[in-house]
Amino acid sequence: MGELYLCATPLGNLGDITLRALEVLKQVDLIAAEDTRHTRKLLNHYDIHTPTTSYYEHNRQSKSPLLLAELADDKQIALVTDAGTPGIADPGYQLVQEALQQGHRVTVIPGPSAVIAALVVSGIRPHPFYFEGFLPRKAGERRALLQELAEEVRTGVFYEAPHRLQKTLQDFCAVWGGDRQVAVARELTKHFEEVARGTFTDVAAHFAAAPPMGELTIVTAGMEEVDRRSPTSGVETERLAGENAGRVAGDEQAPGHEPAMVDDALLHTAPEQIRIAVAALIQAGADTQSACKAVAKALGLPKSNVYRLYHL
Repeated sequence: MGELYLCATPLGNLGDITLRALEVLKQVDLIAAEDTRHTRKLLNHYDIHTPTTSYYEHNRQSKSPLLLAELADDKQIALVTDAGTPGIADPGYQLVQEALQQGHRVTVIPGPSAVIAALVVSGIRPHPFYFEGFLPRKAGERRALLQELAEEVRTGVFYEAPHRLQKTLQDFCAVWGGDRQVAVARELTKHFEEVARGTFTDVAAHFAAAPPMGELTIVTAGMEEVDRRSPTSGVETERLAGENAGRVAGDEQAPGHEPAMVDDALLHTAPEQIRIAVAALIQAGADTQSACKAVAKALGLPKSNVYRLYHL
């Protein structure tokens, strides 16, 4: 019978690949990738010439029989996702189930995982925790699920797309309350890696004023952690990757992009973003004073200036 390898690949920094993963990717007969173009960048970088084929949500039903036929022919296949460990937020687990049912060997090649990386860097108690994946896209379904999870005492981990982050944070504020602690990690291991920590209210204000790009992982404190939250206010943001962020083995580091200090100049350079941030918190249920205060704390601005700007 054949063998299916679940091969973890880097979240962004190609230097995070394991030696064992490189060995497996070289020796297997075929690599099934979520996006072959994305995976080819990794393979080219390490001079790996193994054939690839696509395997993702929309071609899973047609592609699974072909992959299983290869396994039945005593072939070795490596399954990879675009970033991290396959089978967590992709259809890989379904191929695993089918392969096991047919008697094939399944082996994991552990490595990077956005769930674990965000969890341990969040500053929130890492265990016990649950992973919910992507929340529903429709607002009503999303709020209904959040209502079910509102009294969960475990730390929660969620994925979210950047264009939906603000609405999701607003729903967290509305359903769970704005005072619970949250950490939003984006672009982990990449050059623009950032972790924003604070209350839901403060983090929502932060990203309303500075809309994010890239992959996002949300880590939320459980219900019993609400009363243990840090007495500090505002948002703590951190660029974690430092000198080696985003570096690919053998490549030069791109010029630094440290976040600029935010001061009163922002009132003149980004007034519309500040108004949007305040309006977003008001829509989530905050009163005007609280919303202006949260935005001011998140951006390091005088509350009175934000209040006046919002009412212009």
